[in-house]
Amino acid sequence: MSSVLYDVPGPKARIRNWIFTAVFLAVFALAAWWILSVMAEKNQLDADKWTPFVTDSRIWTTYLIPGLLETLKAGAIAMLIALPLGALLGIGRLSDHAWVRVPVGAVVEFFRAIPVLMLMIFGYTFFVRFVPAVSSDFRPLYAVITGLVLYNAAVIAEIVRAGVHSLPRGQTDAAKAIGMRKGQTMVHVLIPQAVTAMLPALVSQLVVILKDTALGGSLLGLTELLAANRQISANYSNTIPTLVVIALIYIAVNFALTSFASWMEGRLRKSKKSTGAVVEVAKVDDMATGAAAT
Repeated sequence: MSSVLYDVPGPKARIRNWIFTAVFLAVFALAAWWILSVMAEKNQLDADKWTPFVTDSRIWTTYLIPGLLETLKAGAIAMLIALPLGALLGIGRLSDHAWVRVPVGAVVEFFRAIPVLMLMIFGYTFFVRFVPAVSSDFRPLYAVITGLVLYNAAVIAEIVRAGVHSLPRGQTDAAKAIGMRKGQTMVHVLIPQAVTAMLPALVSQLVVILKDTALGGSLLGLTELLAANRQISANYSNTIPTLVVIALIYIAVNFALTSFASWMEGRLRKSKKSTGAVVEVAKVDDMATGAAAT
């Protein structure tokens, strides 16, 4: 079946697609075979390196589960703060008043331009020098959350702005026609409809928040999931198997997050508040670049 954006492949195209698929599978199988053979040569496939994850519960109760809980805690707190803060910044960038729009735009562009790891380091230094009341036990967590909030709130602000701009112009015109003010139009008309358009990009950013907690474990001493690799490897001498297990845990958690978001998006699109528009992350970056150029 053909549409404006898609044509059914003909006989030659189908043969070509099958050839490309076969070549890809062959290359993938060769790469997997090479990786497994190298691991076997390095004794990384030996049973004694993998069985502790099944036979020794201390790996889970002492290292992996506490690390996962710390990752989820840091990510959840950062999400809860970054989402409303990013929404406020995004609405500020849409303001008709230059005295609101320009400073907010400067803040958003500033924090989007700084690597999140640098923001975490700045946050850690800030707590050391100016907030001595925060103990050294909680300082890495606070620094990681600070960096994640500052960076991701700026990105979410651009997602919100792009989501509102993706709506048909007639939505705003209709609101003005019935006498609604700009704030009422934004809260009651544009934002509710833009939520479904923003959701895919927002979920992608939430996954980024969850993964970026690993930066705090690498440099700031946060006892998150990836940091558990050091203790497990030191005690069981199984670095590669540990990293594989941790990667699978990350995949499972992020898959659960995206599945829940997909279910929520489907529910929202069935309601009357959806226009069918979707905001992609690349479009957010393009819009931000265009705004900076103007």
